[in-house]
Amino acid sequence: MRKSFAIMLVVATVVTAVPAFADLQNVQVGGSVRIRGNWYMNVGPDNWTARNPLFEHACPVFGGWNNYRPLGNPIAGLRWAAQPGRLAVWSPFSWNDTTHDSSWVEQRTKLNVKADFTDQVSAFIELDSYDVWGEDFRSDYVTGLDARANTSDDVEVYQAYIQADEMFGYPLSARIGRMELKLGSGWLVSPMDTAAGFTGTSFDGIELTYGTDMFAVSGIWSKLAENSPLEQDGDVDLYAVYASYLGIENVTIDGYWMMIRDARALADTYPGWFGNWIEDLFGVDNYDPTTLHTVGLRGAGTMGAFDFEAEAAYQFGDYDIAGFQFAGAGLQSPYGPNEADASTWAGNLEVGYTFDMQYEPRVFIGGAYFGGEDNRDVNFWNWLGAVACPFWSADSSVSFNRLFSGWEYSEFLENSELSNVWLARAGVSVKPTEKTEVLLTGTYFETLEPYAATWPNYWLLGYRVTWFAPFSFFDQENDTDMGYEVGLYVTYDYTEDLSFQVGYAHFFVGDGLEQGNFNDLNGFGFNGGTSDDDADYVFFETKLAF
Repeated sequence: MRKSFAIMLVVATVVTAVPAFADLQNVQVGGSVRIRGNWYMNVGPDNWTARNPLFEHACPVFGGWNNYRPLGNPIAGLRWAAQPGRLAVWSPFSWNDTTHDSSWVEQRTKLNVKADFTDQVSAFIELDSYDVWGEDFRSDYVTGLDARANTSDDVEVYQAYIQADEMFGYPLSARIGRMELKLGSGWLVSPMDTAAGFTGTSFDGIELTYGTDMFAVSGIWSKLAENSPLEQDGDVDLYAVYASYLGIENVTIDGYWMMIRDARALADTYPGWFGNWIEDLFGVDNYDPTTLHTVGLRGAGTMGAFDFEAEAAYQFGDYDIAGFQFAGAGLQSPYGPNEADASTWAGNLEVGYTFDMQYEPRVFIGGAYFGGEDNRDVNFWNWLGAVACPFWSADSSVSFNRLFSGWEYSEFLENSELSNVWLARAGVSVKPTEKTEVLLTGTYFETLEPYAATWPNYWLLGYRVTWFAPFSFFDQENDTDMGYEVGLYVTYDYTEDLSFQVGYAHFFVGDGLEQGNFNDLNGFGFNGGTSDDDADYVFFETKLAF
């Protein structure tokens, strides 16, 4: 099915890529400038970490270290957490009032040109630049020396595609090139530019859409990574079919299938011919391509004063690249599980009601569920096997992959990759003036599958001691209560083109965040801290679109 779908898209590309001898009819120039100042408190690594590159917090306790955590990437923490002879887990969070506050101002500038031709043909080109204030300043005020900053990667071709509509007299359109994609509400596929860190995401590929007043069907192929000629079949591709039924007034019903195929070569070791024979015999180090499927249904719209957004998705398939993340989890074995499978559910729901009265108050309730698992705990026999067998591998832990989501449920916990969690949320918005909107929200978070911390990773006389733990079958599950977040946001539309927004969020940190679980990075990242101090976030944003 995948090959047939790809062939269909290639044929469409050839047909639509034939030069169109059309006259230029219209040219439009547009763009936007978006500037956002961010301030985070009690979230990141603490003050001692900033001074010492080896440890996150140093306080000798009974021969160990309070929250001893070697700094490194989250995947290293993932592997250590799965070890029968464990090291402590690395985390980018602290939830500690000794932390350095984090603040920066980010700016994204976009400029685009759209050219319309005859025969329903158009071209769209958009350049963008994402910058953090102060990164490209070109002068040293101390010496007065001026020099060019490193700006070689500042301006990118963010979008560049050809579009043809009403092809061959049918309601068929095609887009070919680099483009933004937003499927439905953007819950799984979006430009990923919702909140802080709005760098944006565009996709290289083809989109074919057949649409009428009653329904629309889109077929999508996108090249996510190209490894030719290093690998003959080593690319990462996205395939999708997205269908919408429009026959109900003010309501849309969607159904979809998506697949990511990741054929990049994965190997834990490269021992040569003899070693490869041993690996084949014992069935290790033979990772197949990942084929991660996602199927789902969505319904959204308005019915009188009510509005709703509901979506459910199931993810399945060979997920060998997830098993690869657990390579080297044993005391001796360098291998990861090469038969990791995805089988997880996710859902999203929001229902709102708008009162027909002054200030147009709207109240809403909602929730989300992202299935996950944590198989990092080991019993005595697992531990003994890891010690005795050089080909032992830890079980993988697979949570729902959020793909390219544009939904962010927290200002603190995610950048659209929160998983292995369920949450409940509610809020109210009002419009005190025609140009002003005020939004108040509250959200509760809880981990689905907790991490089993290894002794002596327990609280002892007020300290949590986490040195090397050789007997990891002595463990206990961490708390699942992550805490709850409240946020207040005010948006003012100065003109149709210029808007201002200011926001404040406060996170009441629960035991589940202080102790930590694997909820970050689609379930592969650890979010435990060194304390349970509440966190704050303040931002100011202005946006001009023309």
